[in-house]
Amino acid sequence: MKYPDFFDDVENIILKDNLSDFLGTFEDGIIEFKYTEIVKSAGHSCPTIAGAYIMTLKGLKALYGSEIPQRGNIKVEFSEDSSDGVAGVIANTISNITGATETSGFKGIGGNFVRHSLMKFQASINSSVRFIRIDTEAFVDVYYHPDFIPGDPLIQELMPKVLYNSASTAEKKQFGMLWQNRVKEIVTHIDDVITVSSN
Repeated sequence: MKYPDFFDDVENIILKDNLSDFLGTFEDGIIEFKYTEIVKSAGHSCPTIAGAYIMTLKGLKALYGSEIPQRGNIKVEFSEDSSDGVAGVIANTISNITGATETSGFKGIGGNFVRHSLMKFQASINSSVRFIRIDTEAFVDVYYHPDFIPGDPLIQELMPKVLYNSASTAEKKQFGMLWQNRVKEIVTHIDDVITVSSN
């Protein structure tokens, strides 16, 4: 499987999942997510998927400090409805990492390890996403500004040609390269596109 080299340069997200520990899935329940794995789950790499990943990376760091984030013990809130814009795409990515779901998640074992009802849409927040610790109720608001890293103007010129199969092989390759170059810039300049506010 071939993919852009920068995928491997994106910082991994490490969490502890008590359900995983309980069922003997991963030693001590420690789970490590790589950007490449999230891209495989989504089926593509774009500013939205990259944004969801780095929002989670930065948000959980701010929320837990020196502690390992606890997968399954994190609530996630969005101001939009799940059907608005790319909110659902972002939510799916964050759900894969945190375990939080709206209604479809794991119902638990003996009242433990419940994963449903940890994600809320149309919340009264003005950030891109809010992460909340269930144990302490502390939260952080994360803001994503992908427009700070504009794409190459050629992307807009090439996109319709690629979409409607009028692009040459070289143009298709160039389009993909330019698209991923923007994603690379976004994940390389995280502090320029992500801001975090703690409560």
